[in-house]
Amino acid sequence: MKEKLIEKLVRYVKVDTQADPNSETFPSSMKQFDLQKILLAELTALGIKDAELDDKCYLMATIPSNLPPSHPAYNKVPVIGFVAHVDTAPDVSGANVKPNIIENYQGGDIVLPGDNSIVITEAENPNLKNCIGHTIITTDGTTLLGSDDKSGVTAIMQLVEMLKDNSEILHGDIRICFTPDEEIGQGTKYFNLEKFGAKYAYTIDGDMPGELNKETFSADAAVIRAYGRDIHPGTAKDIMVNSIRAIADIITRMPKDMAPETTEGYEPYIHPHTLEGSISKSELKILFRDFKTEGLAVQKEILEKIIAEVRPLYPKTQIELEVKVQYRNMHDSLMGCPEVLDNLWDAATRAGVEPYWKPIRGGTDGSRLTEMGLPTPNIYTGGQNFHARTEWVSIDGLQKAVETMLEICKIYVERA
Repeated sequence: MKEKLIEKLVRYVKVDTQADPNSETFPSSMKQFDLQKILLAELTALGIKDAELDDKCYLMATIPSNLPPSHPAYNKVPVIGFVAHVDTAPDVSGANVKPNIIENYQGGDIVLPGDNSIVITEAENPNLKNCIGHTIITTDGTTLLGSDDKSGVTAIMQLVEMLKDNSEILHGDIRICFTPDEEIGQGTKYFNLEKFGAKYAYTIDGDMPGELNKETFSADAAVIRAYGRDIHPGTAKDIMVNSIRAIADIITRMPKDMAPETTEGYEPYIHPHTLEGSISKSELKILFRDFKTEGLAVQKEILEKIIAEVRPLYPKTQIELEVKVQYRNMHDSLMGCPEVLDNLWDAATRAGVEPYWKPIRGGTDGSRLTEMGLPTPNIYTGGQNFHARTEWVSIDGLQKAVETMLEICKIYVERA
């Protein structure tokens, strides 16, 4: 299986599918269709008869049940789904990815060949010590890898191939979906739950083997806009209104103990992540993240208080705050569906890993899908350092993800 996983992942990451947060189209970048069309052709070649790519860039397909009518679980197994996203993060380029394959990793820092200043260090990557002897894939250091989430795509495609080639593995109807624009919070915007038709689903979009996720952040996005007045600086006295100064003052007042770089575990954060400015207009984009949904209102109040403090200092500057809902913690909804969680835990155990629940300091398509009514916890892929040039994935870990998915399919039959 490892060779097939390597071949698939290397092929997929070479297709640039970077999402564009500034786009007003859906999907945000048409190049996401490039990979979806490749996957559609591969599914068709595997004999999947209903594979369909729609105009919103969602690719859905069915692995039909192979249970004979004489089987005691015939027509009793719930339809389950597996979901992964094809887009990559806008943070770092996903174009011209050059995969760097390290076979039989024996420890130590990994200096990336395309930029020797980029190093995957053991000090910053404690999970490397658990990957001795593994096959590891990085990039050359000039781009991200795109393991987030092309590893998930690879795992699902490998599952399809294995179930089609091994009819002795009994399973019910299995639905798969590859989504666009997850990285910019839009992955489920046009997700058709009725068409998907699953009772439970699993996103394949996580970290190291054994890590299972039933909790994510609740998330909102904020934008602060400041408007000034431009004029030649030589004649600017008492006329120019510099919006950049107001935005800078707002940033310096943000709580430094509530930032991504100073928090961990269940701690919330307020994260200014994009700033565009000129004298006449400046715009600051901010992420609100908290495992407690009610904490998002507190974060909004913090920003409102900061803006109220800054306005009198810049009376001629117009300052606006806009907050939009993104996604919500899936924990509460999943607690009402013990079957979907118990089966995942037992499948991981049967695949030979030691499972543990870990909160995601982020979100997945599963956050919104669960909120929409489709319980969707998250499964590991063996990847690390997502959204960075130091991104890497253990193929051995990815293989364990596939084995876990296979066990999930078996367990639903057994328990039906």
